[in-house]
Amino acid sequence: MSSESLAGYFREAANWDADRLQQTQRTARRAWRVAGAGWSCALAVALALVLLMPLKRVEPFLVRVDSSTGIVDIVPVYTGKAGLEQSVTRYFLSHYVSVCERFNFATAESDYEECGAFHAAQRNEAWYALWNPNNPASPLNVHKDGSTVSVQVEAVSFFQRASGVTDLAQVRYLKAERQGDGAVEHISHWIATVQYLYATPSKDPRIRRWNPLGFKVLELTTEAEAASEPALAKPPVPGR
Repeated sequence: MSSESLAGYFREAANWDADRLQQTQRTARRAWRVAGAGWSCALAVALALVLLMPLKRVEPFLVRVDSSTGIVDIVPVYTGKAGLEQSVTRYFLSHYVSVCERFNFATAESDYEECGAFHAAQRNEAWYALWNPNNPASPLNVHKDGSTVSVQVEAVSFFQRASGVTDLAQVRYLKAERQGDGAVEHISHWIATVQYLYATPSKDPRIRRWNPLGFKVLELTTEAEAASEPALAKPPVPGR
């Protein structure tokens, strides 16, 4: 074999090796691109699942039927993240109903004045008319036999009007009436619908002591929510 033929053979072999190397490099680059695309798709799918996760929650709700009117509504759920204003309003509503719906001769005068500190003018007139001793339905006349009424608030729900104004609330509570010290309590279930607002706090120090933020009750309606629980029969007295 001549030297020129041998040199041509080596050149062709070198070119063949170079082509094989370039092909291997192209294959490797293509494989890395495919792998990168696969990882990008996997990351995109994982991100989509994370973003869609809140939409897959199951949130239970409680449907409530008013025993008096038959109206059906959904009970609002308190998440524990209510704003300060709603938390304060919830406290005022619970406190107002607890004080104004109870009765005990020992605290009657103080309760009457404290409730008046939360009333707007129109509600205060109705409050005075209710407690007037000339009114047969006055608590002073109804409970002159020494009976007492205690109150326990069960729930407070807020409602928003179609106009967007939130000034209505419903308070569900229990009333326990006792005829005497040794008598059994007669428990009844009640619901109070309250219209309220916040006004300028009173300058009277006595009123500000009870109501420092100017919370006002415009209107209050109460009604029995369910049949009362019958009182237990008194045990027989020995020797009779």
